Amino acid sequence: MLARLQAFFVFCVLLLAAAWWLGSGALGWEMPWRLLGLVLIAAPHAGVLAFEFVLLRRYGRPEPAPAPTLGETARAWWGEVRTGWAVFGWRQPFRSAAEPDHLDERSHRGRRGVVLVHGFVCNRGLWTPWLGAFRRAGVPFVAVNLEPVFGSIDDFAPVVDDAVRRLEQATGVPPLVVAHSMGGLATRAWLRAAQADRRIDGVVTIATPHQGTWLARFAVSRNGRQMRRDSRWLTALAAAEPAERRRRFTCYFGHCDNIVFPAACGTLPGADNRHLAGVAHVDMVGEPAVLAEVFRRLDLQAR
Repeated sequence: MLARLQAFFVFCVLLLAAAWWLGSGALGWEMPWRLLGLVLIAAPHAGVLAFEFVLLRRYGRPEPAPAPTLGETARAWWGEVRTGWAVFGWRQPFRSAAEPDHLDERSHRGRRGVVLVHGFVCNRGLWTPWLGAFRRAGVPFVAVNLEPVFGSIDDFAPVVDDAVRRLEQATGVPPLVVAHSMGGLATRAWLRAAQADRRIDGVVTIATPHQGTWLARFAVSRNGRQMRRDSRWLTALAAAEPAERRRRFTCYFGHCDNIVFPAACGTLPGADNRHLAGVAHVDMVGEPAVLAEVFRRLDLQAR
């Protein structure tokens, strides 16, 4: 469903861009103005992202990381603009099924696999480059789609459970869970519901609002409200977690995360928290250091 909605949005943007180009040409507009209008239409997210970075600079205390420079902030904004085109304009609407789940009981028996859990308003297409790398390295994997898109985070626990179960059955080995953004909270909700600590090798989260986010105060969906700082849902989740569980988490966070801020919100007390400098929210998925850490945990090298 989400892929179709995003594909429809992309087609609308393309039609609008074509109408602008043809209409402005017919009116005799000069080329620089025609190109400027085309860029503004083709990158509707650039202005929204810029506003998010303004809010980040105003309300996003960087601790425990150092404050980002203006140069780091600008580079993070541009990186997120480019990643937005790739993820929301191509991978998720048109390539979400390009890399199907990779499971083979004959060749994968005894091999540790990976469960990949995406975040808010995303689908498994977010992970497409990762899935190709895993397939080339012979790593079994399952990448989920979290639906209903705007439901409670607790509703995603059965989806995560099914993915872990499929890898358990195919490999006989507890998998590693890798999650981006809200996907990290869905993973924690599943661990709480299933008490499944022994069924996984560990969890790597990327830009997850473990302690909520300032930006969620504007959320209207149920899962968005659950990600507000000090929400009842987050408070109850934290209260139910044993310290041993958190020690199995590796959490990547950043001082240029335009969605999860202040920066400390991306950390999980008691976990191995690692800072990524000058990288925005979705763009963190493309950070080589993160994928390298996952392959290290699998005792492999990326190919």
